[in-house]
Formats: sequence, structure tokens, C-alpha cells
Amino acid sequence: MNLLGKLDWSAIPFDQPIIMGASAMMVLGVVAVLAWVTLKGWWPYLWREWLTSVDHKRIGVMYCVLALLMLLRGFADAIMMRAQQAVAAGGAQGYLPPEHFDQIFSAHGTIMIFFMAMPFMIGLMNFAVPLQLGVRDVAFPTLNSVSLWLTASGILLTNISLVVGEFAKTGWVAYPPLSELQYSPGVGVDYYLWALQISGLGTLLTGINFVTTILKMRAPGMGYMRMPVFCWTALATNLLIVAAFPVLTATFAMLLLDRYLGFHFFTFEGQGNQMMYVNLFWVWGHPEVYILVLPAFGVFSEVISTFSGKPLFGYRSMVAATMAICVLSFLVWLHHFFTMGAGADVNGFFGVMTMIIAVPTGVKVFNWLFTMWGGRVRFTVPILWSLGFMVTFVIGGMTGVLLAVPPADFQLHNSLFLVAHFHNVIIGGTVFGAMAGYTYWFPKAFGFTLDERWGKASFWCWLTGFYLAFMPLYVLGLMGMTRRMQHYDDPSWRPWLILAALGALVIMVGIACQIVQLVVSIRTRNERRDATGDPWNGRTLEWATPSPPPAWNFPLLPHVSGMDAFWTWKESARAKQPVAKDDRDYEAIEMPKNSATGFVTAFFAVVTGFALIWHIWWMAALGMFGAFVTFLVFAFREHDEVEIPARVIAQAAGAHQAEAVP
Repeated sequence: MNLLGKLDWSAIPFDQPIIMGASAMMVLGVVAVLAWVTLKGWWPYLWREWLTSVDHKRIGVMYCVLALLMLLRGFADAIMMRAQQAVAAGGAQGYLPPEHFDQIFSAHGTIMIFFMAMPFMIGLMNFAVPLQLGVRDVAFPTLNSVSLWLTASGILLTNISLVVGEFAKTGWVAYPPLSELQYSPGVGVDYYLWALQISGLGTLLTGINFVTTILKMRAPGMGYMRMPVFCWTALATNLLIVAAFPVLTATFAMLLLDRYLGFHFFTFEGQGNQMMYVNLFWVWGHPEVYILVLPAFGVFSEVISTFSGKPLFGYRSMVAATMAICVLSFLVWLHHFFTMGAGADVNGFFGVMTMIIAVPTGVKVFNWLFTMWGGRVRFTVPILWSLGFMVTFVIGGMTGVLLAVPPADFQLHNSLFLVAHFHNVIIGGTVFGAMAGYTYWFPKAFGFTLDERWGKASFWCWLTGFYLAFMPLYVLGLMGMTRRMQHYDDPSWRPWLILAALGALVIMVGIACQIVQLVVSIRTRNERRDATGDPWNGRTLEWATPSPPPAWNFPLLPHVSGMDAFWTWKESARAKQPVAKDDRDYEAIEMPKNSATGFVTAFFAVVTGFALIWHIWWMAALGMFGAFVTFLVFAFREHDEVEIPARVIAQAAGAHQAEAVP
């Protein structure tokens, strides 16, 4: 019996120079960062203030840092794919062998959906929602930390596959029978399944946490129809997470049973049905699209209202549209496989429902336009991302309505037209929304604004690069080029693919501008310091706190009497705010104590996942036992809160008032 299961030296791809080079760069980068932190002596600070923190704001920042790192990782895969397709025409085979190309496009989709877009949106919600609700933290702070570190565990397992073993060659959807043991006998699909099972559990816990927080923990006076729109979109998103992610977990569990124990849920043998996997996957998959884009809609609502100097037009219709999308998103999944052969009646129903779900999105776009109409719009970086989104997303939406017509979809299914449409809505919606939110809330998180010049340069590179990279794919799809092609024989496709590769390079310049923007902003932070806590003349409660906010957010919980609470206070007069005069007006606040539970759980989750992938059963048992003991220790803790004295709160509040009031 081999104690290391299937793991041996052949798992490391020594014969693949590109993989070994990329692996070496990744390992050296991690080692360099760890060495730098060690030499600087930052470990105690990082452990105390970040790694074990249960503060929703710091957890939100860490989610966004993970997302930005995975953006770089996923974009590296995109550049490699675009370069390969630009050169692999006719007799030229390019530089990527087919099995490596398959892993790259599978990893690209998995990383960008699960480990870039979702963590970015969850990070923004973590940071902003409790502040906008006027509360001190989420409902379950330690569970929030566990969710973050489970997501990090899935990210680590996915990146380990670059060095040890392989990743899935099935695409990010992992359809059977290709993902079954008969056709994918290696560990690639197992890496995919266990990484997503672990991170998916973290996402589900996040959904439960935020639904509870929004429904049960609002500031006094903040009824549902006084919540900012970002809180409404966060509520809809997390309701979708709670409803949809168990379906994905169960689907992956069935595929794991097929692969590990010889079950026949989705195999050809034993009366399995691989189309059931496709149905179940997209029952989760289409709500997932709105899990990604609804928080971005909320970001745009906040940004457009703030920088137009006006209340959001049609607030009630915006809320209604958000919840309509939440419900309708579960009624359109079959449009992903009209070609399955379900029949004209079924296809017709789902085609009509797909067209209907475009209506509430259109309502939102018109509300944003009417908000800007008549306002004094300040063309800062966040509003530029919002304008770029509106143009780009509307184009993507129109191509989506075209694909909702079953006869058209029969022609365009599995072509690059579909790839272009998907990126049109996800980049134009989710990525642009993430960048708008990142720029908008950065001064609240760190106390200084980002450089506008480099931010605008990044936006224009992203926008230009997007159209150069993906408009040619619409043309190629109409010309008949299918997706995921490592090589092609039609030379007429090559000029369009070269243009798409140039577009990807322009986006890379945009990413480089963002990195430069961050470096320049940090170096000049003293010049761009935000002393007031309100650099944008904001409307919602997060701007009533110092930048960055203290651990307790608010010295006294605000009393809300209408929409745009902070704007109302500023307009009516600062004297009417509930400002305390001395220490006696404040009370000591109990805040949740830092906990290593999330970090330690992540360690055991990685050990367990890696062991299950390589069939190292004793290690898997130890990992699960370690996680169980960790939760037992947390359950029987004696002290779970720390008390912030009233004197400390009064000093912080007094300092903020002195800086905020001219």
C-alpha cells in the first residue's frame, strides 16, 4: 500500500518547460513575498490585524486582494490563449500543445468566475453593506472569516495544480462524459471539483451571513425601503447564493461519487444521464450570472447618484427590478442548451423568459440615465467605469436577446459569438462594476484617494482593449469558428484573432496602469489624505464615518429618518446629528474577538482537499479531524468579545468631528 496514494514524482511535469517556468515564477514570487514580510518583521501585525481579524471591513479588503491577484493569474491564461490562436493557423501549430491549451482555458474560466469575480463582489459587499446599514458588523463575524479562508483554500488548491499534477481539461463547466473517470482518468477534474466544493461551502456561508445581516441588523429607523440600492442588490445576490449553491454542491457531489465510488449518475453505463448534469449545473449557473452582476448594479447605483449630486431616479422601480431579476433568474437556465432537443414548446418558453428578464435590466439602465439627466455630473474615475458599463452592457444584452431566439441559437451555439457575448456582459458588468467600486470605496478603506490620471488611463485602456479583443469574436462566431480551438485550418480567421490578441495586450496595459496607480497613490498618500471621511460628498451612511472607519464603525448607532440618510443630515444641518458632548453620552461597546478559526480551518481544508485528490486517505482523515477539533475549540471558547471603553470611543469620535467640521 502506497502511503502517498497516487502521488509520485511523475505528478510534477518536468517535461513541460512552459508549465515548469510558470510554476517556478509563482513559487519564487510567493517565497519572495514571505521573505520580505519576515525581514520587515510584519508577521505579528499581519496575524493580529488581518489574518485572524473578524472585522467585516478587513475581511472585505482581503477578499478584494485575493480577487486582484486572481485577475492577474486568470489574465495570464487569457494572454496565452489569445497568443496561441493568433499564430496557430494552417501548418503552424503554435507554442501550446493541445493538452496544455485545454488546461489553460479550463483554468481561465474557473479562476475568473469563482476566484476573481465572486470574491471581488463579496469583498465589496463585506466592506460596504454593514456600514450602509448603520451597524457594527455582520451577523456572524467568525463565520465570515471562515468563509474568506475557505475561498482562499480553493484558490490555493487550484494553483497547486499548476505545480503538482494537472488541472481539468474539460472547460470550466466540466460536462460529463468528458469529466467522468473513463475520459478524464487524471487528477485534473478532482482538483476542479474539490477546490470548488471547498470554496463553494465558504460562499454558501457568506450568503447565509448576509441574508441574516440585512434582514435582521439594520440601524434604528432603516426600513427596507430606506436601504441603499447596494444593500438591496446584496440581499438579492445572497438570496440567490443560498438558493443556488446547494444545487451546485449536490451536482459536484454526484460527479465525485461517479469518479470515486463507481456510481452512475452521469455515465453512459448504468442508466446515467449526462444531460441531467447540464440541467443541474445551469440551474445554478444562470443565477450565478446575476450573483456576479447584481452587486455591480448596486455599485453603479451608488456611484451615479453620488457623482450626479441627485437622489437615484425611480428608487422603488429599481428595487422592484432587482427582486424581479432575483426570481426570474431561476426560469431561464435552459437557454444555455437549446440544442439539447427538448422540443419547440420547452425552447419557446425559455426563450420568452430570457427576453422578459431583459426588461428589469432595461428599467435600471433608464433609471441611471434619468439620474444623470439634469444633475451636475463629475466625471471622476468611478463615473467613467459606470458610463463604460452602460454602453458595453447594453450591447452584450442585445446579443443575449438574439441568442434567446432558439433558431438563432442553433446556429451560434458553441461558437465564438457566444464567448464574445458572455465576456460582453461579465467584463462590461461585473469587472467594470468591481473597478468602479474599488475606486469609489478605496478612500474609505485606506484614508486616501487613488490617483485620477492613472485611473482614467486604466479605464480607457480597458474599454478600448475590450472592444478590440471581443468584437472580432462576434465576427468569427458568425464565420463559423467554434470556441476552445487550439488550432484551425481556415486562414481567413487569423486577422481577426490577431486583432483580438492586440486587444488583450491593450487590456494588459490597462492592468499595468492600475498597478502604477496604486503605487503612485501610496507614495503620495499624504497629499491625497481624506480627513473628512467624505471625499465624494456621499449620500449614504458609510461616509458619516472616519476614513478608515474604526473597528466599531459608529460611536452611536445612527437613527435613520429617510432615504440617503447622510445626505439628509448634511442638508438639514450638522447640528441635528446625534453628536455626543462628553464621555457620558457614550457607552462601552462589545466587539467580537479576533479568531484564528478561519485561518486554521483553511489549513486543514487544503490538507483534506489535496489528500482526497491524490487518494491519501490517512491524510484526508487527519485533515477532517483537525477541522473538527478547530470548530470544537471555537465552540467551547470562554471569551468571544472584547470591550471598547467609552473613553476610547469618545476620543475617536471627537477627533473625527474636529477634522470633519471646517
